[in-house]
Amino acid sequence: MVVSGDTRSFGPAGPKIAPIGQGTWHIDRGDRASAIAALRRGLDLGMTHIDTAEMYGDAEPLVAEAIAGRRDEVFLVSKVLPSNASRSGTISACDRSLQRLKTDRLDCYLLHWRGQYRLADTVAAFEKLVAAGKILSWGVSNFDAGDLQELLKIAGPGKIACNQVLYHLHERVIEHAVIPWCEAHGVAVTAYSPFGHDEFPAPQSVEGRVLQSIADRHGATPRQVALAFLIRRPSVFAIPKAADPAHAADNAEAGTLRLSDDDLAAIDEAFPRGPEPASLPML
Repeated sequence: MVVSGDTRSFGPAGPKIAPIGQGTWHIDRGDRASAIAALRRGLDLGMTHIDTAEMYGDAEPLVAEAIAGRRDEVFLVSKVLPSNASRSGTISACDRSLQRLKTDRLDCYLLHWRGQYRLADTVAAFEKLVAAGKILSWGVSNFDAGDLQELLKIAGPGKIACNQVLYHLHERVIEHAVIPWCEAHGVAVTAYSPFGHDEFPAPQSVEGRVLQSIADRHGATPRQVALAFLIRRPSVFAIPKAADPAHAADNAEAGTLRLSDDDLAAIDEAFPRGPEPASLPML
């Protein structure tokens, strides 16, 4: 049974995938068998988008084991470190990721954040990888609207598949400029750390009680409510990490939760967007 929600287009020319996917940052730090079982359970429930990165320690080999025999079901994403993102370095990094993931292609390949190398060189490497069939699309992570506009001038329209950014209830700054820019150019927005980094509202807090009240009305959990709020716009995807199968199933069910206008207004009041900062926050 697929419970991860209706599919939506990932980027200007990408496939349709469920809005809730699976993140893997720090997934290698816990019980390996449980993590693999969680990823597989997520796939069973329609969370086919699996995100990883060369920076994530042993995550890529763990993902390889989880998707063994099921590669064609998966929308697989990995990332190149900025320190490797020269023309030749990007291609070498991609080859290493493909080897660790035991696959012949990535569905999307991202520049993890902006670094010292010229964007034009990284884009040239991405396009070479596309031509070779090693990646099917490419995008970026942790780019603000100004960076995205610069990238658009280099790459041209219809090339940037996604921008993966920090987005959770306590960190909504991408709603100011990043999401509008991405929506105007058909770029998918992927929310990483959608529950925050060890800062999800405590049940006894004012914010926690708001989430619980909404959850009770829908027969859901506060975390499902949080995910449903983040993916309320059709341009946004979320990639929560799950360390065990039950947690993966809980995340998947958020894809079918539909919040009312009153629910959205209550969350908006409890978790104000705040002013636009000078720089984009990232982890």
